[in-house]
Amino acid sequence: MTNALVVFESMFGNTQAVAKAVADGLGEQGEVTVVEVADAPHTLPSGVDLLVVGGPTHAFSMSRASTRKSAVGQGADSEKEAQPGIREWISAVAISPDVPVATFDTKVVKPHLPGSAAHAADRTLRHRGLRHVAGPETFYVTGTTGDLVDGELSRAKEWGSALIR
Repeated sequence: MTNALVVFESMFGNTQAVAKAVADGLGEQGEVTVVEVADAPHTLPSGVDLLVVGGPTHAFSMSRASTRKSAVGQGADSEKEAQPGIREWISAVAISPDVPVATFDTKVVKPHLPGSAAHAADRTLRHRGLRHVAGPETFYVTGTTGDLVDGELSRAKEWGSALIR
């Protein structure tokens, strides 16, 4: 049985929807806690067997204060601007290096641009000594403020389930 923690950052709701779908897949074989990054613990709780971190790709990587401000200018909730993102959380959280981790992001499907929040988060977590259980995964949205591409929530649930097999 797995005890997983899913920490996500979401500006327009798509990454949150993916996080919940991943958690549904993980929940088939264990206990899962899903938490927005602003409410994520500063110390990873004992007993967490798997950490999953997800966020939107902003300017080819994880969000930063300036890109969150830009997202608010495009219609995201104004409270998001002052909140930390996964970049800040990953840098600050106290975490044991023996906790396995997986990362995901959401990204606009077209135009296809380089960069990935999931790859950047994975690299940062590995530099902190964590080992990944799967390569970074991207889930696509139709536009900056658009919907998830058809089938992405099902794919997210399947990915979550595969993480603990």
